[in-house]
Amino acid sequence: MQGIRRRALGGLAGMGLAAATLPAPARAQAPAEAPAAPPQGPELRLGALFPLTGPVALFGDEGFRGVELAVEQVNAAGGVFGRPLRLVRADAPDEAAAAAEARRLTQGAERVAAIFGSFSTALALPATQVAELAGVPYFELGAIGDAVMERGFRWVFRSAPRAAEFAATALQGVAVLAVARDRPPAALRLAVAQEDSVGPQAVGGALEAAIQALGLTLAQRATYAPRPTDLAGLVQRLRGLEAEVVLHVGTPGDEILLFRAMRDGGWWPRMVIGTAAGYGLAETARSIGLDLTGTMSADWTPFAVNERVAPGARAFAEAYLRRYGAEPRSGLSLAHFCGARIFLDALGRAGGTDRDRIRAAVLATDIAEGSTACGWGARFDERGQNMRARPMLCQWQPAPTGGGLRQVVIAPAEAAVAPPIPRLGP
Repeated sequence: MQGIRRRALGGLAGMGLAAATLPAPARAQAPAEAPAAPPQGPELRLGALFPLTGPVALFGDEGFRGVELAVEQVNAAGGVFGRPLRLVRADAPDEAAAAAEARRLTQGAERVAAIFGSFSTALALPATQVAELAGVPYFELGAIGDAVMERGFRWVFRSAPRAAEFAATALQGVAVLAVARDRPPAALRLAVAQEDSVGPQAVGGALEAAIQALGLTLAQRATYAPRPTDLAGLVQRLRGLEAEVVLHVGTPGDEILLFRAMRDGGWWPRMVIGTAAGYGLAETARSIGLDLTGTMSADWTPFAVNERVAPGARAFAEAYLRRYGAEPRSGLSLAHFCGARIFLDALGRAGGTDRDRIRAAVLATDIAEGSTACGWGARFDERGQNMRARPMLCQWQPAPTGGGLRQVVIAPAEAAVAPPIPRLGP
C-alpha cells in the first residue's frame, strides 16, 4: 500500500493493525519480528486533551486509555523516528477549559508536537481552533459533528466517522425492523428525539435529511434542552406522536433518563435506536437493566464483532484488561486506539515534527477497510477527514452466560455475530 511502512506498526501484529500495512499476499506469511530496541532519542511530547473530570469524564478517560495503549505499543516497538513518546494530559471538562488547555499545550515550554482529542464536538471546536492558529497538528479521534471539519483548517485531521455515517447506520436499524415485521420501512412512524446541543444537532440534522431522502415517515424531530434532569415531557410528546421507532441522539446519560421516563410513563415504542453517546457503555446496561434488551445503536465497534472484519478486536480487549485490570467500558477505547495508531504511523512516516510533512503523511495514508481492529480503513480527503471509517449497527442482547446483556454487531452482515431481535424489552 502506498504511504505505509510496515516498521512503524511492527509491534502490533497481535492486535490486528500490523496486517493493515502489508500488501494482501504478504499478510498471512509475515514472519514474527524481533522486539525493537528501546528508543534512544529525546522524548517526543504529544498532547492528550479529553474531559477527564466533569459529567462525561468516564468517556474522556476511556478515550484516553485507547490513546495511552497505542502510545505504549509504539514505544515498545521502538518509538517514532527513534524517539520515545510521552503523553501530556490535558483536562477539558467544558469548552472554556478545552480552549485554555489547548493554549497551554501549544505555547511555551509545554508546546507539544501534536494533540490527540477530544471525544466531544463541543470540546473539539474550541480546541482545534486554538491548535490551528498555533500551527500544531490536531488529531481528532471521537468528535463526530460536521463543524469540526468544515472550517477549512489545514492542521486538523479526524479518524472517526462523520455525523452522516452515524445517521445512515441508525437508519439501517429501521430497515432491519421493517424486514423483521414484514412491513415496508415507510410504514413505520419515526421520531427523532434530539438534545439541542452542537453534536446531537449534527446527527439529528443528518437523520432528518436522510429520512426525507429515503421517503420514510418522520412524525417529528423533537428536541429537548441540554443536560435535562428528566425526559418525561419528551416521552409524552413521543407518545402523542404515536412514534413506533425513536431515533435518539443525546449526550451520555440521556439514554438512562429516556428509559426511566418510558418506564415511569408506561409507554414503549417498538424500537429505540440510539447514536453512540452512552448507548455502548457497559454502565448504561447495568443502570437500565433488562429493559435495554433489543435496543439498537449506531455505535463504535464493540468487541462482539466478526473478526474477519475487525481483526484484533478481542486482542485489544485482552490487552486493555491486562493494562487496567478491568474489561473495556465500551468500544470508544478501541476507536481511539485505532485512530491513534493511524496517526502515529503517519507521524513516523513524516520523519519529524514539521507540520507540512505530517500533513503530507496523513494524506498519503491508504489502509483498506476491514484491516484494523475496529474494522475501519484510512484514507483522508483534503479536509483531513477519514473517508473509510464506519459505525456498526449494534444491539443489546442477552449474554450467553451471567444473565446480563452484551452489545453485539447485527449489521453490516459481514461484521454481524448475531441475528437482530425485532423488539424492545425482555
